[in-house]
Amino acid sequence: MKRNLNDLVYFVTVAREGSFTRAAAHLGVTQPALSQAISALEDRLQIRLLTRTTRSVSPTAAGERLLQAIGTRIDEIETELDMLTELRDKPAGTVRITCGPDVLHTTLLPKLTPLLREYPDIHIEFDANHGFRDIVADRFDAGVRLGDTIDKDMIALPIGPKLRMAAVASPDYFARYPAPKTPYELTQHQCINQRQISSGGLYVWDFDQDGGDLNVRVNGQLTFNTTSHIVDAALAGLGIAFLPEEEFGDHLKEGRLVRVLKPWCQPFPGYYLYYPSRKQPSPAFSLVLEALRVRSQS
Repeated sequence: MKRNLNDLVYFVTVAREGSFTRAAAHLGVTQPALSQAISALEDRLQIRLLTRTTRSVSPTAAGERLLQAIGTRIDEIETELDMLTELRDKPAGTVRITCGPDVLHTTLLPKLTPLLREYPDIHIEFDANHGFRDIVADRFDAGVRLGDTIDKDMIALPIGPKLRMAAVASPDYFARYPAPKTPYELTQHQCINQRQISSGGLYVWDFDQDGGDLNVRVNGQLTFNTTSHIVDAALAGLGIAFLPEEEFGDHLKEGRLVRVLKPWCQPFPGYYLYYPSRKQPSPAFSLVLEALRVRSQS
């Protein structure tokens, strides 16, 4: 029986993505061509590998057996092909990173820009979202999270300094309302709430009090799930915002926003790039690690 390795790669991708549309986008082929290839594979094997519905695609028992048998082997082949770029004059390959939109803007792109200019054959694909992705199941090379949220079985590399939260509002807001002197007084203010995309709950403002945590549930007229709009609302005088201080950019330095409660906002571990401990870094991935590495933290 004639074997087509591409068809097996296509099957593994569809089974993992659970969608012909997502798999086709990942593979860079059209959806009809992908569907035709899978159907041809099933015809040759004379067994159904995927159960298709209008909303999802999932492996049959036979498909799950095939996925378990060849999935890791295809990953190993792709890793080995990436490793062969060591023999090239310049490393090449694609590195897939999942991260939040904010750290992508403030840290990843600035640090990786020189690398991309020096190595035109290195490609980086970013998945920017506020939720937590399973980098192993979703086949990312690495992810970026705050240091205290990373699983212990991952290798974690600091890529930025420690962070510090900041409670801020516009001078106009504080002209109308007295500035709070303790976090407890926030309950008397208009505060700009943040809806967490991953859990759907409202973010509880977390302060430090003599080495311990002090949590405050705030109220206000506005709730956002994007930090940029929280900043805009604070600039418009619509309430007090609470975000990592880097989110406010130059607004604090230039006086468009005023900071309060600074003694209750202590530094905490910043962003780390993390990846599975069993991953063998390709030359391209090693260069990305080196470009993002922080030698010392403040």
